[in-house]
Amino acid sequence: MEKEKRTTKGKLWTKSFTLLVMANLFVFMSFQMLIPTVSPYLKSLGASGVEIGLVTMVFSVGAVIIRPFIGYLLGFCQRRWLILVGAAGLLFVTILYPLTQIIFVLLIFRFLHGFMWGWSSTVNGTAAVDIVPNDRIGEGMGYFGLSITVGMIIAPSIGIFLYQHYSFDTMINISAVFGVIAFLLLSIIKYQTPENVKNVNKKDVHFSFSGSLIESSSWFPAFVTLLATFGYGTIVTFIVIFSEERGIDQIFLFYFLNAITATLIRPITGKWFDRNGPKLLVIVCSALTFISMWILSFSTNWVGIAISGCLFGAGYGSLIPALQAWVLAKTPKARRGVANGMFYSAIDVGIGMSGLVFGMVALFMDTAKLFQISSFFFIAVIAFTLFAGEKTVYQSAGRMNRDVDI
Repeated sequence: MEKEKRTTKGKLWTKSFTLLVMANLFVFMSFQMLIPTVSPYLKSLGASGVEIGLVTMVFSVGAVIIRPFIGYLLGFCQRRWLILVGAAGLLFVTILYPLTQIIFVLLIFRFLHGFMWGWSSTVNGTAAVDIVPNDRIGEGMGYFGLSITVGMIIAPSIGIFLYQHYSFDTMINISAVFGVIAFLLLSIIKYQTPENVKNVNKKDVHFSFSGSLIESSSWFPAFVTLLATFGYGTIVTFIVIFSEERGIDQIFLFYFLNAITATLIRPITGKWFDRNGPKLLVIVCSALTFISMWILSFSTNWVGIAISGCLFGAGYGSLIPALQAWVLAKTPKARRGVANGMFYSAIDVGIGMSGLVFGMVALFMDTAKLFQISSFFFIAVIAFTLFAGEKTVYQSAGRMNRDVDI
């Protein structure tokens, strides 16, 4: 029986899963175009380094505040309306940006954007977990994570290109188009709400902010995610400013080659995760990301940017999906909504705190040094993962799946 269970796998690429991956890609494309461009846009309006860091920070605060409530709703609500409201909210906030050039008002918009982002990313990720067969969680969430990774990587290059060659308003319009496509795709998907969620009595589901914010069974990979995204935060916040300092017009190559490499390597790393677990995969990916950030810091032309982008795609582009699969594999099914929210909150807090902290540090040193300093957080990821106990890091997919089912 055990042998048959291991060899007979559930179907992964159903119509619903395929559409959800595509829709999530457009959600991230729409959102991620703003990530590297809001900072230089505010700088052009006269914002200080601290104010630029605050733009990232208030966004993260909004995302973290909403996620526990969404995790609570996912415990007893049907998926469809949660997903569509989240997508519509993201689209609405996106079109608000060109309405003002007042930095304080833009900070409010950014908070609202984080609020809706926390909503949408949590419910979309949970919907994917509902659809993916449990015995293919690493592979399935790897492909779903690829839509996140590609969106996080290729969309900023589009945003940078539009911002540098056209205008901020043009970029917002294109972002809104992607948001409309995402909403339309999400509206035609047949979602699978777990039976234990359908049958639960709402009165039996008690809300606790901390209980809906943190899932104790998977706290460790979420903590590792926090460290990794704190290191990544300087890229998000300062890479366009870095290109302006160095006079590099081809900075979009970093994101473009990043996306290509991440896409090519993702099927390999997803299957590796299911066979061997996360430990070695996280260590190797973190090492590649560390090397990439140092190459980037020394780059003065497109060659260094291209090399750094490829290594970053192989490293960070595989690291985040692996960490998400690790979080979900360690979580009981009934708590995966909370765990998924915790994972995305770790990303937002890491990036947000990084933007604020290094925004202040940027007052005293150039951007290249920020990349070098923040890269050591990936060494911390390696250290924590390397010395984690057996109960914290599962070594095989089989053990992961059995533990999840208990």
